Amino acid sequence: MKALIQRVTEASVAVENKIIGEINQGLLVLLGVEKQDDETTVDKMVDRLLAYRVFSDADGKMNLSVSDIQGGLLVVSQFTLAADTKKGLRPGFSSAAKPDVAERLYKLLVENIRARSMTVATGQFAADMNVSLVNDGPVTFLLEV
Repeated sequence: MKALIQRVTEASVAVENKIIGEINQGLLVLLGVEKQDDETTVDKMVDRLLAYRVFSDADGKMNLSVSDIQGGLLVVSQFTLAADTKKGLRPGFSSAAKPDVAERLYKLLVENIRARSMTVATGQFAADMNVSLVNDGPVTFLLEV
């Protein structure tokens, strides 16, 4: 499982020009689910997402997590993160999870974050979405579990 996280001051996702999810300060999470991922992978990713220290403390150092600042998370499924780009000029998707498995694990991740009393907005699985954000910093990290 891969999560491209971006520290944002605001982010939203729209389908057919209608905003379906939005947050203020927090993390935009673009989530790629791979073949080998399972419920254990989801638990590990949730732990990392909520504890990863990317927000500045009073001294300007990245010592605070999204949980610490009580920020929101906008979680958007993005299967292209599971692409194999090591060779050639076209991505391969043989490492991506099948859509039914990916959707189940994506929804489980969102449910597990909500269960920890965090604010979560989402995109729409397998939809053509437009994601807007104001990247704060910019700060962007790729988390893999």
